[in-house]
Amino acid sequence: MGQLDGKVALVTGGARGMGAEHVRRFVAEGARVVFGDVLDEEGKALEAELGDAVLFVHQDVTDESDWQAAVSATIAQFGRLDVLVNNAGILRFKKLLEMTLDEWNLMQSINVTGSFLGIKTAAPAMIESGGGSIVNVSSVEGFVGAAGLSAYSASKFALRGLTKSAARELGHSGIRVNSIHPGGIATPMTASVAGATGLDGNSFFSDLPIPRWGQPVEVSEVALFLASDASSYCTGGEFVVDGGMLTSCGY
Repeated sequence: MGQLDGKVALVTGGARGMGAEHVRRFVAEGARVVFGDVLDEEGKALEAELGDAVLFVHQDVTDESDWQAAVSATIAQFGRLDVLVNNAGILRFKKLLEMTLDEWNLMQSINVTGSFLGIKTAAPAMIESGGGSIVNVSSVEGFVGAAGLSAYSASKFALRGLTKSAARELGHSGIRVNSIHPGGIATPMTASVAGATGLDGNSFFSDLPIPRWGQPVEVSEVALFLASDASSYCTGGEFVVDGGMLTSCGY
């Protein structure tokens, strides 16, 4: 018996990296999953891999009409919506004084507004289904700032606040809202930033209590817990998956 038997999930940014692992893990635990992304080729490949349990939709999370289409497709395909994972996000390294307003706005639009639109659009369908769980993927950068990541850190701090407010507003409708805060997870997105900054990830992570990069599936296990009924008394919570990074920072 799977932990998500009978549940239907919508996952954003699900075509590759951490999002793709969320999709795979949810399907393995019995869920049917609709996942969105702007990466059509990768999305269609994952859809072919997983078969009838999933549906890929092209989705720009900053576009309200794309959100409406994704939720409608979920209901049309699987009849209900129980879980939303706001996973889509971007990470760019740029020093504050060198950043343009457009670069700042793009980060906030995808990382914060995209999740706001997801909650706003998906919650009514979840209420129709009797409630459910919303999982917002933030970051350890939602707790501490880092040079060169001001826009990213600001967006992830904002997502913490959105999570807590949504948890208070939606709790009486049977919807739980929690955030996950990954640390250094080995994905294409983090690899590109490490390359841009010249960071030697292996050396950096060797000083952590768990001295290595995290793997996407290790975040997916926490997303699975929050999506499942095992976390039925958890809402407004912040779940850190960072190998002890924040502890090392003295947080």
